[in-house]
Amino acid sequence: MIRKIIFLFLVTTSVLTAQSDMTKGFGLLEQGNFQEAELFFGEYLKEDPNNKTAKLCYGRAVGLSGEPKKATNLFSELLKEYPGDFEILINYNESFLWAREYEQAKPLYADLVEQFPEKFGAVLGYANTLSNLKEYKSALSWVEKAIALQPENESAKISRKFMRLGYANSFVNNQQYKQGEQTLKKVFEDFPNDKDVLLNLANLYLIIKQGDKAKNMYARYATNQKDSITALNGIALAEHINENDKEALRISKTATVKVDQIDDVPLTESTYDRYVQALIWNRKFITAKKKIDSLEVHYQNRNWIHALRATLGLYTGDAKSSVKSYDRILANDSASFDGNLGKANALFASDRIIPAYKMANQTLKFYKNQKDAKGFIEKLNLMHTTTVEEHAAYTFDNGNNTAFFTNTTVDVPFSTKFKTTLSYLYRTTENTVTVNKANSHVVVAGLHYKLFPKGLLKANVGINNSRFLDDSYTQPVIDLKLDLQPFKMQNLTLGYQREVQNFNAELIEREIIQNHYGLNYNLGTNVNFGWYTQLMHTQQSDENVRNLLFTSLYYNVLRKPALKMGLNYQYITFKDQVPTIYFSPEKYQAVEIFADVRGKISEKTTYAVSAATGIQKVEEDPNTNIFRAEASVKHQFSKRFSLSVYAKYSNIASATAAGFEFTEIGLKAKWLFLKKPLFHKKLNFD
Repeated sequence: MIRKIIFLFLVTTSVLTAQSDMTKGFGLLEQGNFQEAELFFGEYLKEDPNNKTAKLCYGRAVGLSGEPKKATNLFSELLKEYPGDFEILINYNESFLWAREYEQAKPLYADLVEQFPEKFGAVLGYANTLSNLKEYKSALSWVEKAIALQPENESAKISRKFMRLGYANSFVNNQQYKQGEQTLKKVFEDFPNDKDVLLNLANLYLIIKQGDKAKNMYARYATNQKDSITALNGIALAEHINENDKEALRISKTATVKVDQIDDVPLTESTYDRYVQALIWNRKFITAKKKIDSLEVHYQNRNWIHALRATLGLYTGDAKSSVKSYDRILANDSASFDGNLGKANALFASDRIIPAYKMANQTLKFYKNQKDAKGFIEKLNLMHTTTVEEHAAYTFDNGNNTAFFTNTTVDVPFSTKFKTTLSYLYRTTENTVTVNKANSHVVVAGLHYKLFPKGLLKANVGINNSRFLDDSYTQPVIDLKLDLQPFKMQNLTLGYQREVQNFNAELIEREIIQNHYGLNYNLGTNVNFGWYTQLMHTQQSDENVRNLLFTSLYYNVLRKPALKMGLNYQYITFKDQVPTIYFSPEKYQAVEIFADVRGKISEKTTYAVSAATGIQKVEEDPNTNIFRAEASVKHQFSKRFSLSVYAKYSNIASATAAGFEFTEIGLKAKWLFLKKPLFHKKLNFD
């Protein structure tokens, strides 16, 4: 925390030579008993109204007891009587510091140090004035001059310490973390193991996600009972940043045991705040809720309690309740950082994008250039900017079919609710035995409109032009979807799709049109289990009919890396069986176990690997083993450009229309064409 320093010149040169009968008054000033000092020197001046020293001390007492303007007037009158007197001038200048009128004080001190460059009080006063104006570089230069005049002066060293703390904080706010770290460590030259510095360094390391270094700072900080509890709270957060949430919970629990043994309300609150956070990190939501309810009995209408409820809501998919909790924070403190930016995140989770924008901008009004708020706005901007995506792949199967396709998609959002999309797909395929070749050109234009939060309508229409041998045909393609979230942690998609079978040349040649009617439903839970189901009814132009059921029960084993495991079941039936043309059994069933893992290779490189194995049964044929696998690596070259490569293999009969095993190798590129949305100028939140 940056402390504002008002340097007090408690004993002036003239005071040191003053009458002994003023000794009591000097002591009152030195002890900070300014009201008593005011009374003392007021009475003294009744007996000796022309005493310069008494007038100076009276002015100081008046100013320091809460009336700096009155003190300024007193010193101004003295200057008329003693023009150019250094002691009066420095007290006059200092009265502006008492009034926190630093801009007015700055030129006065500049003149004073020009007149008296060797006067320690003038130089240090100027340095502190610049520091209060957050002109830290100049302030540090002048405080060094003051220390050169009095190398052992403790007040000057303390001033330098807080200047360095302020300077370091400005570096951190500008994300110049190395400079901030170096500036903080310089304080140790004067004050080894200074606790303000240790806490600031720990916070810096938490920001840049160097949890081990933060833990080291907290360990150095823990020199007594209370400080050890503060350290444990910080170490718990560092463990969370290090992705050791179980250890974070253990440490935070230890801290609660320790804090219950002392009487310190603020420390108790911060300790139980961290403990409940750790419960939430470990997805112990029921325990966390009970603890929040219990704490609220003792600490009613506290912002940290509201913040915990908001965090719990976000973790459990109840963003609406989080918004209400953040509103309670803002009702107590409209400038609360947690309230403003927290509400922005909760509104985003509720899919209320414009209000989320507004709250993030509101945060920046209170906290200029705040890193997290700016990052949040940038995230929203990138989500709604014009995007170009390219997907290219080569496939081959055990039926001697090879294919290559490329798909280019351009998305252009015109608002947070409405965007257009245009895509072009080219696919060429060949059978290496029959030398049958065909290709398809598919152009699709779409409109996506958000009907309401968590309600998105997607309408895509286009044409498919297919060529084979010396013949060709053109067919319309349609893809309509309605994405909904009927309840929290539930997603439902209803859709209709008209497409042309184009997996291989033989299918393209037959001009088989498929009309799919289906729904997808996903149910999440707060206990890591999930359930996904797909139902699809397909009517084909060759009068065949297909019905498909796919359902998956899964469990999220780990979060980092994200590991999901589960059981899949698939059932397919066709009205007519035409096995010589495409895979069309009367009854097909498959059961498989699967695992999916996703994580980071480096800060900008991620990976995803999935695999499944099981058995399949085609009609009354014997069971056969199945296996599929997919792996991908993605690198984020910049905030606006990423590239991924992938490969996948499957021998599941239903994976292709022809019922063959196949392999696919491809790449995907995504380019955010603009830095900001087209509509960003319309986002006027002033």
